[in-house]
Amino acid sequence: MDGWIARTWRSQSSKLGSFLDPMADKVLIATLFLSLTYVDLIPVTLTSLIVARDVALVTAGCYIRYKSLPPPRTFQRYFDATHATAQLAPTTISKFNTLVQLALVGFTLGAPVFDYVDHAALHGLWYLTAGTTVASAISYIFSKGTYKLLRSKKS
Repeated sequence: MDGWIARTWRSQSSKLGSFLDPMADKVLIATLFLSLTYVDLIPVTLTSLIVARDVALVTAGCYIRYKSLPPPRTFQRYFDATHATAQLAPTTISKFNTLVQLALVGFTLGAPVFDYVDHAALHGLWYLTAGTTVASAISYIFSKGTYKLLRSKKS
């Protein structure tokens, strides 16, 4: 919802927000999946796949930030939000993947309450989630425009 607000009302968007929003989504998804895996409601392999993809994306984002930061590349400048150097944009499959992951979390939370923990449909949703997670990772590798380097304004 916050991404839609930022796209709809330009006064509510920022370069920092384009970085922090996906980071917050990754922390939320990782926390939810790790918690549900801990209580044996989601398989370890699926959670490992999701967390590995997100770690790879965060690592790539950190690398892009480092490479796009003009010298001097100091620790303080690296984390200074006023030095925006790149803007990230999710792919369509990545947005769909997030929807599928959140749907899986919702259905998994209901599984013990409504007694469908081992239901075939829930297992099918695991496979769909794994498929969209892999497809999303591949889309980031091969899609153009997932990030845009920003030019610094010279005075």
